[in-house]
Amino acid sequence: MNDDLIELYQEVIMEHNRHPRNYGVLADANREASGFNPLCGDKIHLKLHVAADNTITAVMFEGNGCAISIASASLLTEILHGKTVTEAYSLFEQFHELLTGHPTEAPLGKLAVFAGVNAFPARVKCATLAWHTLKAALLNNNVIVSTETGHE
Repeated sequence: MNDDLIELYQEVIMEHNRHPRNYGVLADANREASGFNPLCGDKIHLKLHVAADNTITAVMFEGNGCAISIASASLLTEILHGKTVTEAYSLFEQFHELLTGHPTEAPLGKLAVFAGVNAFPARVKCATLAWHTLKAALLNNNVIVSTETGHE
């Protein structure tokens, strides 16, 4: 990855960290989950509204953590709005593959800013926390997701 691209990716991550999108309470949520990364102290509470046709009509989060964790949650909320639950699961898999160094050819749009995170294994958990929390919210299984207990 060239230096200009790395700098652009860092700028996008920092912008989403400073000004997270869809941060706050979602009053009419019908799915939610919490996630915790004890290594970093990242905490995410994700709320969604999934319509009868399985379309995600609203996504919001609350929490605190490192820049990568907050930026990941912010971008997750942007990209999921209007997607189906099936598309959300597919995005989860594609994002996970990107961060583990095995990206698919599927376009990830803005999520590509996390491509360099796989060079820092401890930071992968920061970037994936919101996504594992999303998976728990979609399953509606009321488990607190932790990056260290195998519930991710």
